[in-house]
Amino acid sequence: MLLRLLAATSVATSLFGSPAFADSLPLPPPPPQDRIVIDSVTANGTGCPTGTSAVAVSPDGTAFTVTYSNYIAQIGPGTSPADARKDCQLSLRVHAPGGYTYAVVSAGYSGFASLAAGASATQRAGYRFQGDPRTTTSNHHFKGPFDNNWRTTDTVPVAALVFAPCGEERSLDITTELQIDRGTSSPSATSFMEMDSTDGRITTVYRLALQRCQ
Repeated sequence: MLLRLLAATSVATSLFGSPAFADSLPLPPPPPQDRIVIDSVTANGTGCPTGTSAVAVSPDGTAFTVTYSNYIAQIGPGTSPADARKDCQLSLRVHAPGGYTYAVVSAGYSGFASLAAGASATQRAGYRFQGDPRTTTSNHHFKGPFDNNWRTTDTVPVAALVFAPCGEERSLDITTELQIDRGTSSPSATSFMEMDSTDGRITTVYRLALQRCQ
């Protein structure tokens, strides 16, 4: 089995489309044979309401970045029980090069959290292909008192990789979740966790691996 890890070095400014070329200009070179192309993306969930998430593909097409502007779980005065847990499911249609399939190798998440003493938070992620019962999951826990930026990284061992079926077009589903637990903290205390950077966006970079179909 030939396995190659492709690491993205930068993020494209838009997901779809390419520069328009006039008839008099030379045609752009064809994409490399090992290019992964993300054809479409949909986002659903309490953590990514319509208009609050976006996806961009790296220039070489081997990774993509998801940004959120309103992904926050919180507890405290003025919040409802539903505010303590937020989630988002991304469904991506990915085209792999002919003769190859792909899998998620690693993913990085970042944001900010403010947890009162006695409270805790959990960031979860799950990765699966449409129609496949197998799911690769991860859990990261944080305990209060905590008031700082956070970052987590999921790394899937090669032996545990779940690859897309060869020769089939299936959606890649990535589900993330933020959950706050009051624990022993005061009912009057406010705690929250958000997937959000200091400029109001969270960046989630997923790296993919290719495998030659047998």
